[in-house]
Formats: sequence, structure tokens, C-alpha cells
Amino acid sequence: MGFSRLCASSLDAGGRSGRVPPVSDDQRRQYSSKVLDGPDRAPSRAMLYPVGFKREDFSKPLVGVASTWSQVTPCNMHIDRLSRESAKGIDAAGGKAVIFNTITISDGISMGTEGMKYSLVSREVIADSIETVVGCEGMDGVITIGGCDKNMPGCIIGMARLNRPSIFVYGGTILPGCSVVQGEEKSLDIVSVFEAVGKHASGEYSDADLQAVEESAIPGEGSCGGMYTANTMASAIEALGMSLPNSSAQAAVGEDKMRDCFDAGAAVLVMLEKGITPRQIMTRKAFENAITLVIALGGSTNAVLHLLAMAHAAEVPLSIDDFTEIGKRVPVVADLKPSGKFEMAPLVDIGGTIPLMKMLLKGGLLHGDCLTVTGRTMAENLANSDIEYPDDQVIIRPLDNPIKADSHLRILYGNLAPGGSVAKISGKEGQAFTGRARVFESEEGGMQAILEGEIVAGDVIVIRREGPKGGPGMREMLGPTAAVMGRGLGDSVALITDGRFSGGSHGFVVGHITPEAFEGGPIGLLEEGDQITIDAVANKITVDISDEEMERRRVAWTRPEPHYRRGVLAKYAASVTSASEGAVTDKNL
Repeated sequence: MGFSRLCASSLDAGGRSGRVPPVSDDQRRQYSSKVLDGPDRAPSRAMLYPVGFKREDFSKPLVGVASTWSQVTPCNMHIDRLSRESAKGIDAAGGKAVIFNTITISDGISMGTEGMKYSLVSREVIADSIETVVGCEGMDGVITIGGCDKNMPGCIIGMARLNRPSIFVYGGTILPGCSVVQGEEKSLDIVSVFEAVGKHASGEYSDADLQAVEESAIPGEGSCGGMYTANTMASAIEALGMSLPNSSAQAAVGEDKMRDCFDAGAAVLVMLEKGITPRQIMTRKAFENAITLVIALGGSTNAVLHLLAMAHAAEVPLSIDDFTEIGKRVPVVADLKPSGKFEMAPLVDIGGTIPLMKMLLKGGLLHGDCLTVTGRTMAENLANSDIEYPDDQVIIRPLDNPIKADSHLRILYGNLAPGGSVAKISGKEGQAFTGRARVFESEEGGMQAILEGEIVAGDVIVIRREGPKGGPGMREMLGPTAAVMGRGLGDSVALITDGRFSGGSHGFVVGHITPEAFEGGPIGLLEEGDQITIDAVANKITVDISDEEMERRRVAWTRPEPHYRRGVLAKYAASVTSASEGAVTDKNL
């Protein structure tokens, strides 16, 4: 009896009438038609009735919605809601949406632990999973929705590889936290917690103070609230033309973000109709636009790593030296954390990124003729918006009165980084630093020394064996940089590493040092007490030893044993390129 009922209900739902869908010549369905059309594809169609397809759906463009939803992190905890809204937009515009998931991890939770080695690896896993699902299932287009910062370049890399009509949607920024600490009301975010650890270690904060910050810093859903890597990359992707206007400048909560998701669903159908693909959008000039906006906003050093990887996927020539050339003409105008005063939420309140991009376009710093996912050019999108900053706002400075006249992102070379390195020098910490090397073979060793008061003014903390291959995975050094700040040493101590930094890091810090220690790079040859000079004007990083001494150390050096020989970290280490090449995993195949 149970079987009969099941059989009857199945027939009722699917229906008996109609005919087998013929092979379609609809150019919007050039991929799904190969998977779903014709008598021989009946098994494929049969698999889709149970997930909600109706007979008429097989004649519609098939659009995937790649959701990075997870309870792993507040950055992504709401993205299931956003993905369903994008699916509604797709269906309403005449497509058929299919939601699928990718992984996500949390830097904020894993920071400072062995688990953080999986962070950059997750970018590749996300890209691989989007490419795998969309390619396997014959999806004609895709919307990707990301929150935590590796999601974003991972999504773009996957979309660039597939080159099917695609739009990225940012999950949105978190609202600031707030607490009373030592009688003073403070606006808080995740970096506040990391810096509170340093203040606690120095005795400035009590256990109760630390707990007050810890419990109040993260009030809900959304990505880290300053111009850290998530907001940086969301802004870069909008300037790249791969998300809808102002998608990068919306809170995770609220109707604006829901509307952004729905509108993306409709927009991808327009892209399918017009045959617009990511590589038509992600041109060399579009990447220059992305770099320009990142600099103007005072964005994260991770933008260098990720934009290089995204350009590689799109087969667009881009190098670390392009950041220097563009940085000569683009000023920093946004007074945003970590180097500035404000979170992302106040920028959202005054109008977001659109008025800033209007300023940059008017100033001749953006390419207005770049195509975007709207089907219009960047200039047309900006002209179509009536959003302007209020006259009394103080977050975005005029181009002729900037916070810094040129880029804060400095690409440094020298005998310590012959393959390049990336510094984030806002100017408030000065333009040059010379000090003595304090050498640590891991982040944990450096962090312990900072917290125990072993680091003093004039030290250059060297954290090595944290590169893409040597870590592996290129961990972020937010813990050590925040602890330095928390102990009040931000203007008297520098930190260099072949790893990288969180977008929340600030101070005199240099990362991405190439070649990395594991490859025999000079950072692996440093000795305790070596004099190191960082010069952000001349764009140099050097150690004061002779070429002969460097060669003597190189001859005596032996490659350390890898930390991992099996599993995802070992596979990553075996295929990853240097940080100066974007730490990509498919270049040398």
C-alpha cells in the first residue's frame, strides 16, 4: 500500500503528458542542453524531479547559486538566507536556480594555531569546488555568495576558470560591537580582541576587561568590520565589475543586501541573454580599477596576493610591480580601520563606495569604459547612480587632501627579498625602520616572545617558515602584530615574515617575503642580531651583511623537513607557487 501511494504521488507530480524535451538551440542553455536535452538524457532529468524540477524547468537556463553558508563563522552564518533570495531572483527572471554549497573556514577562530595553515588553502578548495559542480552539472551561469575573505577570491577564481555568465554577491559587513571597558564606551571589532590580548599581557587590561571586549566585539552576522581583507576584496570585486553597484558597501543585515541578492538573480539572466562572460569583464584595465580602489580605501595587503591569483585564473597579465606603478598616482583617502578611525558600517551609512568611485573616475584614476555585470560600463553605472556623500562627512577625504599622497601598499625588494615582498605603510608609523633581528621559526615562537615581554624597542621580529610551501599555507600574523600594538610597541618594533598579514594588521610590517625560507630565501639565512632596514620610500628591505657572508650562509643551509607529507596541506605545498605569483596551484601543471 505504501509503495502504491508513493508511485501514484510520483506520477501525479511529474505528470504523464507532454514530450521528451528536444535538444535546445537556445544560446542561453549551451551547457545545460548537453546534460538535460534529448531522449538519451532522460536519466539526468529523472534525477532532478525529486529536487524540485518541473517539466517546464528543463527548457530554462540552469543557474547555480554557490553558497558559502556555514555555522563555522559569523561572516557566513546568514548566507543560506541570501542564497535563497538570489535563487528567487533567478526563477523570477525565467531561469532555474540550483543552490549548492562550498566550504568556508574562519581566520578569526583559527588565527595563531596550526589550523590557520588551512586558510589560504581554502581559497583553492572553494575555487575547485565551484568549478567542479558547475562544470559537472552543466550549469549555464552562476551566482556566488561569499562572506569570510578567502571566499571572495575563491569564488572569482572559479568563475574565471569556467567563464560562464557569473555575478559575485558579497555577504555584507558586520555592524560594530560596543562595550564599556575601564569606564569608557568603546566601539569594537575582532581586531580589538586581538589587541586586548596584548594589553592583558602587559597588565593594562584585567581579566574582566578582556572578557568585556571578548563578549561584545562580534554582535552578529557579517564580515569583519574594518577595511580588512573581506571588505577590501568585496570592494575590489565591485571595481573589477564582477558585482552589482554598491554590493561591497552593504551591511549583512537589512533590505539592501536582500535586494542585492535578488537583483543579482535577474542580472545573471541578462548576462546570459547578452552572452557576457567573466573574461569579457575581467580585463587588464578592470584589474587596474580594482587595485586603484583598494589603494584609495587603504585596503589589505592580501589584496596583492588575491588579485594576482584572480588575474592568473582570468589569464590576464598582472605582477606585483603593477601595484607600485598604480600606487604612484593613487592616494589613500579613506580614514578606515585598521590604520584609520572608522569601521565599514559608517561608510555604508554615508553612501558606500559609489561616490568614491565617482571621485576617482572624475580624477582620471579609473577606466570608465570597462564592462560590468550590469551589461553597462563602469562609467555608465556611476552616472546612473544619484548617491553622493553628505557635505559634512569625514570618512573619505578629497583627492587633493588625502591621508597619504601615494599608496600604502609597498612592494619592497632588496637582498632580503630578491623576489619581492609586500608592506602596508600608512605613514603614521614613519617611512623607514632599522633594527636588530629577533629570529623565530614559527608564529608561535614569535607570539610567545611578545607576550612574555622579550621583545623591546628597536627589534625586528622575524617569523619564518610560514610561506606558501614552508608553512605550508602562509598563515596570517594578526596575533603577533596585534600583540605588539597591545603592548604599546607599534611605533618602535617591526615585524617581517614569509607568511602574510590579516587585513586587520597595522604597524611597521612586511610580509610575502620571496623567496621564502623553505626555498632557501635570504629570510631563512638571517641570524639573531642582524641589522635589518625597511625603507618604504626607496621600496627596499635589506640586511646589513656582505654578499660573501650571504653566500657563506646559503652554502651552509639545508632545507628543513616538510611539516606535512600527506593530505591537503602536503598537496598544496607540492603545487603552490610563490607569494609574488599569487600563491596559485595550477601554474606549473
